[in-house]
Amino acid sequence: MLKHKQELKLGPGLTSFAVENRRDDAMSTATAPPRQLGFWMCTALVVGNTIGMGIFLLPASLAPYGFNATLGWIVTVLGCLALARVFSTLAKAMPDAAGPYGYMRETVGDVPAFVALWCYWASSVITLATLATGVVGYAGAVFPALGAVPPAIPALVLVWLFVGVNLLGARTGGGVQVATTALKLLPMVAIAGLGAWLLATSPATLTANPPPMPIHVTDVATAATLALFAMLGFESATVGAANVVDPARNLPRATMVGTLLVAAVYIVVSTVPMLLIPADELGKSAAPFALVMDRFVAPGAGRWLALFVVVSGLGCLNGWTMLCGEMTRTMAAAGTLPRPLAKVNAAGAAARGLVLSGLIATAMIGMSYSKSLVEGFTFLTTVVTAANLPMYLLCALAWMILWRRGAEPARGLPVAAVLGLAFVAFAVYGMGREAFLMGLGLVAFATVLYFAMRWLDRRSPAPA
Repeated sequence: MLKHKQELKLGPGLTSFAVENRRDDAMSTATAPPRQLGFWMCTALVVGNTIGMGIFLLPASLAPYGFNATLGWIVTVLGCLALARVFSTLAKAMPDAAGPYGYMRETVGDVPAFVALWCYWASSVITLATLATGVVGYAGAVFPALGAVPPAIPALVLVWLFVGVNLLGARTGGGVQVATTALKLLPMVAIAGLGAWLLATSPATLTANPPPMPIHVTDVATAATLALFAMLGFESATVGAANVVDPARNLPRATMVGTLLVAAVYIVVSTVPMLLIPADELGKSAAPFALVMDRFVAPGAGRWLALFVVVSGLGCLNGWTMLCGEMTRTMAAAGTLPRPLAKVNAAGAAARGLVLSGLIATAMIGMSYSKSLVEGFTFLTTVVTAANLPMYLLCALAWMILWRRGAEPARGLPVAAVLGLAFVAFAVYGMGREAFLMGLGLVAFATVLYFAMRWLDRRSPAPA
């Protein structure tokens, strides 16, 4: 009966992810968490996971590209909106699927789905360590006393603090996400408000330092790839689909609203520093937003803005911790990670997945503060964007497959899927050879891991 209802909803040729096979069905029933996230928590997850530490440093990274960066932002925003539309359509078409893994598994198959989600999971765990170290760095500017403490210690405390928060359940983690999302938008509003005030009272200020760099396609592509790093996370609500109330309705709305909000904020707050500060000076700044506030508001104002940067990083760390645990649970329930990792605790949290993510992040933090390994750790952070692209690529292909099957939610022309595919290709072009090869290495490792886990899973007894 369940299978029949799903076929009526999704169209001919598309069966339900939930009834694919008896073994996965039994495990999914035993490990599925209760649905606790509504529209606002999902939107906060999208905004909170996307607005992290990157945007506060990005104006300095993009300064050498001048107005190429503005064009790169436009390309990135359009590409991310197209991909957000893809994820929204997939959420409507397969509300019972376990997020992107279910979308890909139902359309392109087990192996590509696992490889893409494993790459995404690996990048997310690396992100936990990166966020924790970044927060500690900014916190030192707000609380100078932290300078006397080895920075690895507060970074580890932060990682395990948010592992503990999410062990209390998705509702607790979602509540923290709503609160930190509201606070992290305040510095964005301050920068946007400063730009609007200067435009109204002293428009010449915004045209005093035009970037001298010529427009070039290669520079636009590189800037777009850098901007994409700051936009990663717009798919966050669908990754935690198993925790969402009424996913067919809430996931599409939260994904599009969150992505639009982040895109509008990013374009404004990235353009204002570029227009106010000379490119050479901006490119050398470790805290470009603080520099703008100190120069155009009042000396010392940047320190208060740094406090909100810390809040932003904490909210992002909380959201990615939640998703790391949920992705681990989803993959384990499908048998592509050890089955015991699929168990949830009494609060419905993916406890073992959260602890595993915390342990890996702990190891990465240790690497980041080792003089011999810091260069390698820094390089690993550059492939986070590359590791996200396989999932974006396969989800865009998933919509194309649903469209060819005649699934009702995907009957309109798949324009967004085509634009999403083009954007992924453009991002690959802009990421550079080293990051591309590292991404290929992750894909190769994930492929070997998939078949190893399947072999081990066949040797274990099936659940009753």
